[in-house]
Amino acid sequence: MASPPSRGVPQKVTSDVDFSSHLRSVIQRTYGEAPDHYTDEIHQLNRARQDALRGSAGSDVTARDLLYKYFGQLELLELRFPELRVPFPWNDAFTHVKIAQLSLAYEKASVIFNIGATLSSLAASSPRSSPEGLKRAFHSFRCAAGMFTYINDNFLHAPSTDLSREVVKVLVGLMSAQAIEVFIETMGPSAAVTKGAGLRAKLCMQASMAYANVIEEVKEWVTKNVFIREWSLLIQASQLTFFIFSGDLFQVKAKYFTSLAQYNRSLADSTSLKYGEALARLNIAEAAAKEALRLANAFAASFSTSSSASSLAPDSPVTLIELNKTHLGIVTEAKNKAQKDNDIVYNEVVPSEASLAPIDKGKDVAEPIAIHDVYATPEVQKIVGPDLFIKLVPLSVHESASMYSEEKAKVVRGEVERSDLADGELVAALEYMGLPASLERYRTGTSGQASLSDVGPQVRTWSEQLRRDEAQGRVDDSFRKLQQIKDNVTRQLDSVLQGLDQESRECEAMRVRFDHLWEQTPAAGLTKSYRQDLRSHKESLEQASHSDAQALGLWDGVKNDVALLCDPSGQALERAFIEAVGSASASSSQANLLDDPTGDEDEEEEIKKRVTSISDNLSKLNKVKKERHDVLKDLKERVQADDISHLLILNRKGSAALEPSLFATELDKFRAHQSRITATLQHQSSTLAEISADFKVISEGKKAREMQGRWGEAERHKRDLITRLGHAAQTYGEVRTALQKGLQFYGDLSELVEGLNNQVRSYLQERDGERSQMASSVSVKQRLEAPSSTTSPSLDRQFGAMDLGSRAGENPSWASSTPPAPPSHYSSPPPPAPPAIPAYPQHAYSSPTPAATSPYSNFPSSGAFSTTLAPQPPSQYSAYPSHYGHNPTSSPPPPPPPSQPYGASAPRPPSSSILPPPPQPVNYSGLPPPSQPVPYGQYSVPALPQHQQQQQYPSSAFGQSPAPPGSTPYQYGGPPPTSSYGGSQAPPQRPHYLPQGQPQPPSRPAY
Repeated sequence: MASPPSRGVPQKVTSDVDFSSHLRSVIQRTYGEAPDHYTDEIHQLNRARQDALRGSAGSDVTARDLLYKYFGQLELLELRFPELRVPFPWNDAFTHVKIAQLSLAYEKASVIFNIGATLSSLAASSPRSSPEGLKRAFHSFRCAAGMFTYINDNFLHAPSTDLSREVVKVLVGLMSAQAIEVFIETMGPSAAVTKGAGLRAKLCMQASMAYANVIEEVKEWVTKNVFIREWSLLIQASQLTFFIFSGDLFQVKAKYFTSLAQYNRSLADSTSLKYGEALARLNIAEAAAKEALRLANAFAASFSTSSSASSLAPDSPVTLIELNKTHLGIVTEAKNKAQKDNDIVYNEVVPSEASLAPIDKGKDVAEPIAIHDVYATPEVQKIVGPDLFIKLVPLSVHESASMYSEEKAKVVRGEVERSDLADGELVAALEYMGLPASLERYRTGTSGQASLSDVGPQVRTWSEQLRRDEAQGRVDDSFRKLQQIKDNVTRQLDSVLQGLDQESRECEAMRVRFDHLWEQTPAAGLTKSYRQDLRSHKESLEQASHSDAQALGLWDGVKNDVALLCDPSGQALERAFIEAVGSASASSSQANLLDDPTGDEDEEEEIKKRVTSISDNLSKLNKVKKERHDVLKDLKERVQADDISHLLILNRKGSAALEPSLFATELDKFRAHQSRITATLQHQSSTLAEISADFKVISEGKKAREMQGRWGEAERHKRDLITRLGHAAQTYGEVRTALQKGLQFYGDLSELVEGLNNQVRSYLQERDGERSQMASSVSVKQRLEAPSSTTSPSLDRQFGAMDLGSRAGENPSWASSTPPAPPSHYSSPPPPAPPAIPAYPQHAYSSPTPAATSPYSNFPSSGAFSTTLAPQPPSQYSAYPSHYGHNPTSSPPPPPPPSQPYGASAPRPPSSSILPPPPQPVNYSGLPPPSQPVPYGQYSVPALPQHQQQQQYPSSAFGQSPAPPGSTPYQYGGPPPTSSYGGSQAPPQRPHYLPQGQPQPPSRPAY
């Protein structure tokens, strides 16, 4: 059977509105931001209004969604811009009068009215022949009723007729009545239904009463030309028909559902054996059906001339007439059958209509769906989309959001504190019992002590490091190299001292021979600086030897342990650990021989059971702890992501007293996390109690105490071995660092001693040459001044025995070059010029190279390697003056003519002019210049010879400039001796190798 026709509510019509100028002004004035930043958002708002309202969007799903979206954005817009004033023009849906207002509320009410009209059109157009169509129509009618209800409750002063309370109340009643009608249709055709006829009768009466309430209200507005006359006819003709507004009109029915209600109640009375009442209700139903058919014929007659006929389907009047005819035939047939049965069989009295009990309408089945429920669904939220002006948040919302954030932070802090406290209790309890490490002892017994023989990662690291260091250079080889360099330095110093002593003896011997005629400067004053340098170098060498002995003592103390660590195969190290642990087990085994060999098997079984229980509970504790941390992490993430700014904006117009309740409601979202954390805390407490009880039983047993003792001794032996190896590794590093510094020191000292050797060698050669010339001059002078008598043979023998000038031909191996002329105060007349003395080459001293950086820079430096540099005193040496009384670098005077004898009667020249000329100065300018003074970094070095730094030799003689003032000599192994450079210098303080608090090893080298 076809459904009754339905008509919808006409939509309101509007014209275009531009939000741009008004919104830009409000944004700049209220929020103080640049309106240009929100150009896109304003354009989207304008576009949303145009899509939803311009040209009266059609009654389909797309039009409904566009209206949903625009109204949602209007709600959000009003929360941010309540002071917005934009002229919104709307035409009345019934009178078509154009009314414009500046209020957003008017715009919202008009949009909601169109949403309700569109929903009614969707419901009316839904096909009711399928369950899906009936369900869609039922839901749309209820939503439409909710929209009109919202208008009626929130907009009290309507500017237009269609928004007035009276008109909107009619629309709400019509939507509810038609929703009931659709619900009745979902129950199936009434002729085929006998079961549940009573319920169906209640629903039909509910629809009939809904339409009856609308009839009077429609009549009043029909007389005012708001509703056209066809609406009233539809209501009267189909009093139980559901209608939906779509386009311009709404449809109503009246008498049809009254007849349908009485018919279904008669079926229920027949089932209850109330045949008289059933017959009476069929009579009432037949009368109502006839009246409905008459009104349907009247509606069909006016349909062709009605101005609204074009908005209905062409077959709507025919469908309505056929529906009522069919229903009238069913009711008439049922009444005739009931009348016949009652006359022949039942013979019950048929009561009058007034005496019949009224049909109860029952509970309302078509409650309007509120607009908040519609917009709360995910589908509508997705349609509305995000707030266009989400970046503009009012200050009051910011303040409320900050207060809510603080409430969330309190929740998180409380749970973090509880979790941290539980973790601390768990760690403290397990540490007190030594779990889970001590559990392995009880599980394996003495057989588990083999695990202690493992070398461990720390010792392996030491071993690998020492093997790498030994591969770069063995410590024993470094000691041998150190001793070789030291021996070479010692030999050179002894050779220099021997040369100076020999030269001094020869000078004094010549002074004894020639007495006052011998005017060569004594060697003591000239060699003072050399001897001071020698003494300084020897003292440094002695101190360094003491440091070497200390380093060697340290090395001898750890050599065997280092050999264990440096074993390439690692087997020696493993054997050492096995022996250390095995020695503890052996001693424990000897002690156990005195015990009863028959152990307590029951105690062992109890220990195994308790150990298994503790192990299981430890696994549970780990799971509980992990779960607590996971829940806490998830709680933090959810709190961080939680944002109720949109809710605060929606409730912005509410009072401040609503905030606490809103906060409490929102914080309840985290109640589940708090409950889960509480459960983990309770589970942890109970599990720890079980572990403590089991561990107490285990630890108090005799077997347990024995195992604890054996394990403790084995661990102690292993710990002692690791400590010893660690000390060996540390000492090895210190010794290696000391050796590197020592090699650097001896290398620098060797270069300095070599330089001193070259200086002394040059000095000795110079003195030998000077002595030879002076001996020749003195001999000539003696011959000139001696009487003519012949020298006695004894005196000749004495002179011959002195072997004058023998040093010139018997120089030691290290005297190979002619030095500059030594100083002399000789001023007696010179003898005839002797043969020219060859000029010996000079060897310039080059400074030592800087020391390499030690790879063990993290070890302390002390002693002779102290970084303190003493100030360099000035040299007491001055340039050697010529013993001939003239500048040695000047050209020698020309010798006298050979034709003139020494004893001629010519005037005797000054005594100095008859002396032989000094030797030609040797030009050393071709030698390479010396290197710059080497910065020896943090190592103290032996003192440079004073004459080597500041002796005023000509640059051509030695090829180098004097050392700059303030240069620092080496200091090696203790306080330096008094030097000719400027006095003694305080030795630097040498820190000890080992840090504070460690056991003191044998004395360390003070490098």
